[in-house]
Amino acid sequence: MQKISLKKIKENMLLRNYSRGTIKAYLYYIAEYLRFVKSKKFISKNDAVREFLLKKQKKKLSPQTINLALNSVKFLYREILKSPEKIDLKFAKRSRKLPIVLSRREIKKIILAITNSKHRLLLSLAYGAGLRVSEIINLKVKDIALEELTIHIKNTKGKKDRIAIFPEKLKIDIQSLMAGKKKNDLLFESNRGGKLSTRTAQKVFERALKLAKIKKDATFHSLRHSFATHLLENGVDVRYVQKLLKHQNIRTTQLYTKVTNPKLKNIKSPLD
Repeated sequence: MQKISLKKIKENMLLRNYSRGTIKAYLYYIAEYLRFVKSKKFISKNDAVREFLLKKQKKKLSPQTINLALNSVKFLYREILKSPEKIDLKFAKRSRKLPIVLSRREIKKIILAITNSKHRLLLSLAYGAGLRVSEIINLKVKDIALEELTIHIKNTKGKKDRIAIFPEKLKIDIQSLMAGKKKNDLLFESNRGGKLSTRTAQKVFERALKLAKIKKDATFHSLRHSFATHLLENGVDVRYVQKLLKHQNIRTTQLYTKVTNPKLKNIKSPLD
């Protein structure tokens, strides 16, 4: 295989506007693959990639990790080496675990457990609008349309914009938070004036979960899961929920219907 510069691969991905996380992951698996093929001789590219992935499978790595490694190698051959030969390998089957959803009562307990008003508002808006942690820490004043009760989410997952709903209940609090700020200012700033880190926002949630004494393995993303589930429980059509969440495939959204099946919840155990 020809000599390959990881620096040039990084530049290529930056030009394509790949996220920082994707670039880091791709570079890691490409470097690992290059070391792997250098140590052995393979008849074909497909054999090399197959052996590389089988090695990961033997280590009992998750299907998501194996797929990420495969995508990284595909990017190397397709975009960097411009190889005409396709990698004829199927993706590992992804596990379809049910999302961890918090009840309305649990959401309320989590929010009330927070004494810091800014942090309380951050979690309230994340739940009330169905936002990812990366989306809420990047929100700017100009992204909030209080009169239309909408939020313009920019450069979200997949580099696509979307319009989210704004909970009217938070209108006065958000107005107070926005007071004195310029349109390009961040809505939720850190105590030092910069952007809140993803980890800081996650810690706010984790601390509130602990204070609320909720034992579920919930994460910040569970607020988004709960938003979608509660909308479906309110009778909102799954296709509208799909649009609000900006899911590419409706099957992703339909996963929430398995959590919120009212007929199933009305069945009582014979022990009762």
